[in-house]
Amino acid sequence: MRILADENYPLESVQFLRVAGHDVVAVAESGSGATDEDVVQRAAAERRVLLTFDRDFGALVFRERMPMPAGVIYLRLIPATPVEPGVLTKALLERRDLMIEGRFTVIDRERIRQRPLPVARET
Repeated sequence: MRILADENYPLESVQFLRVAGHDVVAVAESGSGATDEDVVQRAAAERRVLLTFDRDFGALVFRERMPMPAGVIYLRLIPATPVEPGVLTKALLERRDLMIEGRFTVIDRERIRQRPLPVARET
């Protein structure tokens, strides 16, 4: 899966996902300091699923109707270790009963919630 990891997603977890075979680009490695709007636009332009700990992305995609990334995974937890987000994300991506693309997915240690991404407004 093509993924864009927001700057707040640990690089140890990025590397964990890369070893697992995912195409992961990290904002921290190639665009540090980018605004949330820039990150959403990049994810949309590159058709990547966005990984983030930043709840502001919900407002950007649902209220502002910015260009839509392939999907959004919002992790709602304080990681116990730098690799824990990668482990949780990998497990989520391996589930066959969930669609990630076209969805805003919220995960924490106890549950997973999803809702469809809205149609982006025309620019």
